[in-house]
Amino acid sequence: MLERSAEQERAKLAGLTGTEYDAQWRRWREASETAQAAITAHAAAAGVNRYELEQAVKKAVRHTDEDPAE
Repeated sequence: MLERSAEQERAKLAGLTGTEYDAQWRRWREASETAQAAITAHAAAAGVNRYELEQAVKKAVRHTDEDPAE
Protein backbone atom coordinates (compact mmCIF):
# COMPACT_ATOMS: atom_id res chain seq x y z
CA MET A 1 0.00 0.00 0.00
CA LEU A 2 2.86 2.40 0.73
CA GLU A 3 4.41 1.87 -2.70
CA ARG A 4 0.99 2.28 -4.32
CA SER A 5 0.55 5.56 -2.44
CA ALA A 6 3.96 6.76 -3.66
CA GLU A 7 3.03 5.86 -7.24
CA GLN A 8 -0.23 7.77 -6.93
CA GLU A 9 1.63 10.85 -5.71
CA ARG A 10 4.15 10.49 -8.57
CA ALA A 11 1.37 10.27 -11.14
CA LYS A 12 -0.05 13.57 -9.88
CA LEU A 13 3.11 15.37 -11.05
CA ALA A 14 1.97 15.17 -14.67
CA GLY A 15 1.09 18.56 -16.07
CA LEU A 16 2.11 20.55 -13.01
CA THR A 17 4.57 23.43 -13.11
CA GLY A 18 6.11 25.92 -10.73
CA THR A 19 5.09 25.90 -7.10
CA GLU A 20 2.35 23.31 -7.69
CA TYR A 21 4.95 20.93 -9.11
CA ASP A 22 7.34 21.63 -6.24
CA ALA A 23 4.66 20.97 -3.61
CA GLN A 24 3.53 17.75 -5.31
CA TRP A 25 7.12 16.64 -5.76
CA ARG A 26 7.62 16.97 -1.98
CA ARG A 27 4.48 14.89 -1.34
CA TRP A 28 5.74 12.23 -3.75
CA ARG A 29 9.18 12.22 -2.16
CA GLU A 30 7.76 11.84 1.36
CA ALA A 31 5.53 8.96 0.24
CA SER A 32 8.44 7.34 -1.56
CA GLU A 33 10.74 7.68 1.45
CA THR A 34 8.08 6.07 3.66
CA ALA A 35 7.74 3.15 1.25
CA GLN A 36 11.52 2.74 1.00
CA ALA A 37 11.88 2.70 4.78
CA ALA A 38 9.20 0.03 5.08
CA ILE A 39 10.88 -2.10 2.41
CA THR A 40 14.24 -1.78 4.16
CA ALA A 41 12.75 -2.71 7.55
CA HIS A 42 10.85 -5.69 6.14
CA ALA A 43 13.89 -6.97 4.26
CA ALA A 44 16.01 -6.77 7.40
CA ALA A 45 13.38 -8.48 9.56
CA ALA A 46 12.76 -11.24 7.03
CA GLY A 47 16.43 -11.70 6.15
CA VAL A 48 15.83 -11.21 2.44
CA ASN A 49 17.67 -9.22 -0.19
CA ARG A 50 16.42 -5.64 0.01
CA TYR A 51 16.91 -4.94 -3.70
CA GLU A 52 15.01 -8.06 -4.76
CA LEU A 53 12.19 -7.24 -2.36
CA GLU A 54 11.97 -3.68 -3.68
CA GLN A 55 11.85 -4.90 -7.26
CA ALA A 56 9.09 -7.40 -6.43
CA VAL A 57 7.04 -4.71 -4.68
CA LYS A 58 7.44 -2.25 -7.57
CA LYS A 59 6.56 -4.92 -10.11
CA ALA A 60 3.45 -5.89 -8.17
CA VAL A 61 2.30 -2.27 -7.89
CA ARG A 62 3.14 -1.18 -11.42
CA HIS A 63 1.73 -4.22 -13.17
CA THR A 64 -1.78 -4.06 -11.82
CA ASP A 65 -4.82 -3.13 -13.88
CA GLU A 66 -5.31 -0.02 -11.77
CA ASP A 67 -4.24 3.40 -12.99
CA PRO A 68 -2.27 5.09 -10.17
CA ALA A 69 -3.52 8.49 -11.34
CA GLU A 70 -7.11 7.59 -10.46
